[in-house]
Amino acid sequence: MSRRWCPSIAGMIWVGVWTFPLLDTMSTVRGPVSGTALVLFWALYIYTAALGFEGNEVTRTKHTFFAAVAALGLTIAAVHGSHWLVVLLFVSVCGIAVYGGAPKPVAALTVFLAALAAIAVIGLAHGVPTAELATTLIATTLSSALVAVVRQLNRTVAELHRTREALAVAAVAEERLRFSRDLHDLLGHTLSVIVVKAEVVRRLAERDPAAAAAQAADIEDVGRRALVEIREAVTGYRESGLTAELTRARGALSSAGITAEVQRAAAPLPDPADHLLAWVLREAVTNVVRHSEAKTCTITLTTDDDAATLSVADDGRFTATTSTLPGNGLRGLTERLRAAGGTLETGPRPGGGFSLQANVPLATPA
Repeated sequence: MSRRWCPSIAGMIWVGVWTFPLLDTMSTVRGPVSGTALVLFWALYIYTAALGFEGNEVTRTKHTFFAAVAALGLTIAAVHGSHWLVVLLFVSVCGIAVYGGAPKPVAALTVFLAALAAIAVIGLAHGVPTAELATTLIATTLSSALVAVVRQLNRTVAELHRTREALAVAAVAEERLRFSRDLHDLLGHTLSVIVVKAEVVRRLAERDPAAAAAQAADIEDVGRRALVEIREAVTGYRESGLTAELTRARGALSSAGITAEVQRAAAPLPDPADHLLAWVLREAVTNVVRHSEAKTCTITLTTDDDAATLSVADDGRFTATTSTLPGNGLRGLTERLRAAGGTLETGPRPGGGFSLQANVPLATPA
C-alpha cells in the first residue's frame, strides 16, 4: 500500500467513529430538504476530513471544501438548533483535520473557537437546555483535542519520513566522499611511486640494464598491489595497517633517492587509530616524493596515554614563501581526522622543508 494513502485511511477511520452520532442526528430529519442538506453535509465532511489528512500543506482545494462544510453545517445548525448542534462539532473536527498540520496551527485553533462560539450562540437562541448545551460544548472540545493530537502525530510521522530520506541521501553523499578520498590516497601514492621508478628505469636502461629490470619488476609489483588494494577498497574490506605502510614508505622514499629515518617509540595502536595513521603516512609520503625534492625524510611515531602522534618532516624546497594552499589530499586527511576527533597540522619548517603532524585519539571510532 502506498504511504501517501495512509493519512486518508486515518481520516476515514476517524470519520467512522462519528458515524453513529451523526446517524442519530439524521433520525430527527424533518422534511426532504433537511434530509438532503444533512446527507450532503455528511458527504462533504467525509471527503474533506480525509483530504485534510493528505499532507500538511493547506491547498486551495482544501480551503474550498472546508468553506463548503462550514457554511452548510452552520446553516443546518442555525435553522434547526437543538439536537442538530452536533453538526458544528463536525465542522470543528474537519477544520482541525484541514489546518492542524501546520507548525503553528493558528487557523485550526480559530476554527475550533469559532465552532464553540457558534454552538453557544445558536443553542441559546433556540433555547437548548443548559445541560445539553454544555454536553455539546464538552464533546466538541474533547473531539477537537483528540483530532488535533492525531493530526500533529501524523505531521510528526511525515517529518520523520522526510528526515529519514534526507539522512539516507546524506549518508550516500558521505560514503561517496569517503570513497573518493580513499581512491585519491590509493592512486596518488601508487602512481607517484610508479612515476619515480619509471624515471629510474629510464636513467638506468642504458648503463645498467639489470638494475633497470629490477626497477621495472618493482613497478609491476606496485601495479599488481594497487589493483588488489583498489578491489579491496571497492568491496569495503581494505584494512591497511601502519606497520605495512611504514615498509611501503621506506621503499617509496628510497626509490625517489630520499633517505628515510623512522623513529617509532610507540606500542601497537588500536586498529582504528592504526588504520587512520596509515592513511596519513601514505598521503604524507606521497607528497614528499611528488613535490619536495628532499634528501631526507624523518618519520616519527609517539604515543601517550590518550593519543598517538605521527610526524613526517622533510628537508625539501618548501619554505615560508611557498604557497601553503592545501591540496585535495591534505583536505581529505583533515576531514578524516576531524571526524575521528583528531587534528592535522602542516606547514613549512624554519630551516626549509615541510612538516606534517597528525594527532589521533587512541579511542578513535572506526
